[in-house]
Formats: sequence, C-alpha cells, structure tokens
Amino acid sequence: MQVTIHPSWKSVLSEEFEKPYFENLINFVKSEYVAQTCYPKGNQIFSAFDHCHFDDVKIVIIGQDPYHGPNQANGLCFSVNDGIPFPPSLQNIFKEISSDLNRPIPTSGNLERWADQGVLLLNATLTVRQSEAGSHQKKGWETFTDAVIRKISDEKENVIFLLWGGFAQKKASLIDSKKHLILNSGHPSPLSANRGFWFGNKHFSKANDYLKSIGKEEINW
Repeated sequence: MQVTIHPSWKSVLSEEFEKPYFENLINFVKSEYVAQTCYPKGNQIFSAFDHCHFDDVKIVIIGQDPYHGPNQANGLCFSVNDGIPFPPSLQNIFKEISSDLNRPIPTSGNLERWADQGVLLLNATLTVRQSEAGSHQKKGWETFTDAVIRKISDEKENVIFLLWGGFAQKKASLIDSKKHLILNSGHPSPLSANRGFWFGNKHFSKANDYLKSIGKEEINW
C-alpha cells in the first residue's frame, strides 16, 4: 500500500515508512478496510498531515482514537464532518473557545479550518473499526505518531503542544520543553470537564498570545 501523504511530511518521515512495523501496520489496515467497516475513509487517514504541512506546524493537539460512528471521523482529532452533530468533547472545546475568546459557538465541527492555519490535529491511532473504540490500538499507529511528535520536537522550534487529559500528557516525554511550549489541562470529555478540569484553561488565548510573542500569526479559532 503506497502511503499518500503530503510531500513535506514524506521527506521527514521517510525512515518510518521503511521500518518493518510500518509495513505490518499498513497490511493490517488494508485487511481491516476490506473485511470491516472502518473510519475515517481511506483517503482521509492522513488528513491531519495533508491539511497541516510540516513547515507550517504551529500547534499540535493530540487525541486518542478517531470517532467510530458513521460519517463522523474525517482524519483530524476531535473534528467531525460538516453537518454532523458535535460529540460531547467537541461541544466542550467550543464552549471553552466561546468563553475564552468571547465569540459565538461555531456552526461547523469540521476543524479543517484550524489545520489549514497550522494546527496539527493528531490522533495517536489513525484508524478504527465501526462501533469498536480502540480496535486499532497497539497495531503500530502509536509507534508512528510518537515518531511524528519526536520529529516535530527535534526539527522545529516554538511549537505549542496542547496536551488534554492523561493520555495526551504522557506524550510530554517526547517533547523538548526548552524549545517548545507545553500547555496541560484535563480532557474536554464531560467526565473530566464537569469535574472542573477543562473549563477555564484558556488554552486558545494562551496559544495565540504565545504565537503573537514570537511574531507568528494567531489562529482564528
């Protein structure tokens, strides 16, 4: 299976694509997409990379798994296709943006608009079976996405990493905190948010303030 990914990433990740684990991963994904209903669509598996090129990465947001309901996942973490109701975590993300930046809740849950501005919306696992959360975990995707985080940390400077929840926060060990800004908070899921670990983190204004301080264009959240 030929990996179709933007050329800016292909050169950075070429070593990963040659490793045995990645070949095994791609064979597994191919067989799953033939035998099962899986998400996102095959041509959207690497959407996070296609919309946010390596040279343009300003912010990294790390999710865990794609949504596993019909027509939800589009290859960007927390994002859903146009016209799909907002899942609870995305509702809480938008509520925090609204209160942090004093703006209305967006009408679309499709976050391609963020990705196109330099926000890498990276799920740790890039594929999933329908209705089976976590079904493609521990097949090699995490090895690949950890390598992506390391490459960004090693080869770029002044990237903002938004680590939401315990799973994402474990990725801090892959990031050089002397070169980059790491912002931690609880996860936007209702379980965490309703216990006071999400709302009020002001990550969106903090990220924009940092971008402004280093002379980069702010994100239109």
